Amino acid sequence: MTVKRLKKVVIALIALPLLTIVLLNSASVRTGATAEAQDAATVYKTKCTICHGANAEKKFDPAIPEDQLVEIVLKGKKGEKPPYMPAYETKGVTPEQAKAFVTYMKELRGAVPVPAK
Repeated sequence: MTVKRLKKVVIALIALPLLTIVLLNSASVRTGATAEAQDAATVYKTKCTICHGANAEKKFDPAIPEDQLVEIVLKGKKGEKPPYMPAYETKGVTPEQAKAFVTYMKELRGAVPVPAK
């Protein structure tokens, strides 16, 4: 091997692992940001529909004051029979996210006008 070729191999052996680390770190940052940016509709469809129905027609009363509904999302609530509403605060849901879920559920029920997009 020539000296030039040997230098190229050494540079490649050093640069490739560094490039891999940079790419993996940037991919994990993007994935975390995407998870945080999930909208209420997506979360509702994946987590809430099973108990509350596609249109929030089950086990949800839009007449309850919003702050109480947010508190129920965050702290959970035992009903007359299982399944009970779990406490989503312990699962990382913020008060702002809980409010977004409540607003979305009210929109599904027609209790809040759906904003134009």
